[in-house]
Amino acid sequence: MSVFATTRRSPWLVLGAVLVALVVVLAGGMYLYDRAHRDTIANGVKIDGVPVGGLSETAALRKVQHAVIDPLNSPVTVRSSVGTWTLDPRQARLRVDAQNMVQQAVQASREGSIVTRTFRSLSGGSVNKDVPLVVSYSHQAVRELTARVRTAMDRPAQDATVQPSASGLSTVPARTGIVVDSQRLGGRIEYALTGASSSRTVTVPTKTVRPKVSTAQLASEYPAYIVVDRSEFRLRFYDHLKLTKTYEIAVGMEGLETPGGLHKIEWEQVDPPWYVPKKAWAGALAGTVVPPGPADPLKARFMSFDGGAGIHGIDPGEYSSIGHDASHGCIRMRIPDVIDLYSKSPVGTPVYII
Repeated sequence: MSVFATTRRSPWLVLGAVLVALVVVLAGGMYLYDRAHRDTIANGVKIDGVPVGGLSETAALRKVQHAVIDPLNSPVTVRSSVGTWTLDPRQARLRVDAQNMVQQAVQASREGSIVTRTFRSLSGGSVNKDVPLVVSYSHQAVRELTARVRTAMDRPAQDATVQPSASGLSTVPARTGIVVDSQRLGGRIEYALTGASSSRTVTVPTKTVRPKVSTAQLASEYPAYIVVDRSEFRLRFYDHLKLTKTYEIAVGMEGLETPGGLHKIEWEQVDPPWYVPKKAWAGALAGTVVPPGPADPLKARFMSFDGGAGIHGIDPGEYSSIGHDASHGCIRMRIPDVIDLYSKSPVGTPVYII
């Protein structure tokens, strides 16, 4: 009975041994196959968008050098309407770590078990992996290039303004300014330098800067403007840059000339006292205050400019001085004229004296 049972179990033992042997052979085969392909990159793997599937490490390094690194050796060009600048990769100390990227590609290919790797390889499967560019460069070089571009291109906005002269008031038009967008420009240079951009040429991004005072706004900025022509003994009043009135005046005598140049009305007074300057020509009155009245030469109105000189009315008995160099530096006017001018010329009104 025991002899019969032993005879019945023998085929199963043989089958088991065969299966074990087959598993051992398959495992050994998979091990040898996997080991033989341990430096072969799986299908579907890319480095910076370049397919390297099926390549060995050495072949992948050659392909990365040709397809990824070599195109980065050409200079980056920055172009604008005012000039062109270049950044050589050597100046930027550009370095691409090809060995690191290929190792990442191999590691991605070795992910999973030996069974899944072998099955994927034999069945033509792929690994969806794109190893990013491993690159370093001088950020300082990029900043320096950006600064050079900004220096060459930045143009401040220019407000519209008034240019006074003997012939009257002329308008200097406003000008729009331009400012380089440094952050965006730096980003574009970095993208081009590292190949993230398809082009090695960069255009300069700019921002427009509007003037605070446009040409159209200029007249409203100058509701009043006074131009004094000492040689013609004329004071011209401009209302919103338009000549509306001309007055006859007297100006400073020789040695006490009315100060030329651009001034403004600093303060004003009705029926002003005379604060006598501490000057030799004032004699005993120097430094005193003469109250309004017959002894006060300042009549009706006083509009101060240049610290002490001013535009003021005079006694009708002195109207004959109008049209002459007669004052001690002030601008003399007839009383009706100075009252009229005063009503239109607030503090801050420009006074240009030729």
